[in-house]
Amino acid sequence: MSSTVKWLIQLDVDSTFIQQEAIELLANRAGVLEQVSTITEAAMRGELDFSESLIARLKLLKGLPEDVIREVSQEIKLTDGALELVQALHQRGHAIALVSGGFRQIMQDTVTELAIDYFRANELEIIDGFLTGNVVGAIIDRNAKAVALREFAELAGVDMSNTVAIGDGANDLGMMEIAEISIAFNAKPIVEQSADFSIKEPSLRSVMEIIGLN
Repeated sequence: MSSTVKWLIQLDVDSTFIQQEAIELLANRAGVLEQVSTITEAAMRGELDFSESLIARLKLLKGLPEDVIREVSQEIKLTDGALELVQALHQRGHAIALVSGGFRQIMQDTVTELAIDYFRANELEIIDGFLTGNVVGAIIDRNAKAVALREFAELAGVDMSNTVAIGDGANDLGMMEIAEISIAFNAKPIVEQSADFSIKEPSLRSVMEIIGLN
């Protein structure tokens, strides 16, 4: 990676940029963790359509009070090396994007605090203080993540030949296929087989070496 050329690095959020799956934190509050985890795992392996799996999982969360979102957002733990990666990219004038099949309300404070350049995620629908079990607008799925990478690259003034995509599940394959460099992070086999590089440790620190930041 040339230090004189601006790059865009886009990461998946759940189990990549953060250690947890946000929807499972919500599911734990709703007492449906086992059911939701089973569906999540199948979707990440590519055995279920992501949008259909998200709809099924959200239905199990219907009726949760809105206050739970704030509680869960405070439980979020960044993956080791995530903060350092953001800092290194910004110091060198590069851009960083997060795109998530999870939820904007849970990650927004973290995104703001870290000054993430671009962010896109699902919007939980809330009516009268309770989750309805739906999202507002289109679901952020495999195709939407790829669209986001192209849109963010254009906004950042970055050519697609200067993009990096990092993810762990089947719904990350779209953005990984069109990025110049793709990195599988503790990924499902279907993702690891498709990636240019693979990280098999619970840390993002090696990303900087892989893409030439060190």
